[in-house]
Amino acid sequence: MEVKMTQERRDFLKIAGGAIAAGAALASPLLSAQTAANNGTSSESESTSTQGEVTVHQLPTLPYDFNALEPHIDATTMEIHHGKHHQSYVTNLNQAEVELAKARSTGDFNLIQHWSRQLSFNYGGHYLHSMFWKVMAPTGNGGGGEPSDVLSIKLSVDFGSVDLFRKQFTAAASRVEGSGWALLHYRPSDQRLIICQAEKQHDLALWGATPILGIDVWEHAYYIKYQNKRPDYIQAWWNVVNWSAVSENLQKAMGA
Repeated sequence: MEVKMTQERRDFLKIAGGAIAAGAALASPLLSAQTAANNGTSSESESTSTQGEVTVHQLPTLPYDFNALEPHIDATTMEIHHGKHHQSYVTNLNQAEVELAKARSTGDFNLIQHWSRQLSFNYGGHYLHSMFWKVMAPTGNGGGGEPSDVLSIKLSVDFGSVDLFRKQFTAAASRVEGSGWALLHYRPSDQRLIICQAEKQHDLALWGATPILGIDVWEHAYYIKYQNKRPDYIQAWWNVVNWSAVSENLQKAMGA
């Protein structure tokens, strides 16, 4: 189906052309997610003739100290969030990979539903958290401020203005039911940026689009400092958003 482009979109593509090189489209959302999640995590693959490849996922190193995002996100929360919660997703993801390999080897798929769910949940946690650490930076040292000109234009084209984007994203994050995420995706089918919610880490997943920015609104991401005041945490989080990393994620998603 042919999509008619607005003049604003033509203007954006013209401006972005100098900054975003043309390239092949991403092979698949799963492949792009795997590449992003494992970037810098030194994942390894093992293979046998009876069970196929098994990936060993590793916890990525934080790109800054635990206290680097203070006063907006406290050091204790960062240490527990990264070292305990994210590590548990990696550990459980590796176990799911192994158990599914065993099922293939033995032909016993009685627990396929359980281990498939474990794979989906924990891979979602590993992927989204790996992105989460990178789209934040200390205030004044990459964090906060305003998006770059190209990203700002793209946000204005798709949401009306950068301010309207922030308002919609903030509202989406505030109203996630229970635990989950607010996510900014690039959707290649119509070259649009869109905002969605994800309950837990995989429910309401958006197929065919690539997340380029996300905020974790599970209580473990903010409860020590903000207790049950999620809106206060979200407002403070804007001060540590690393727009340079978001722009880089957009370029990759667009196939640059």
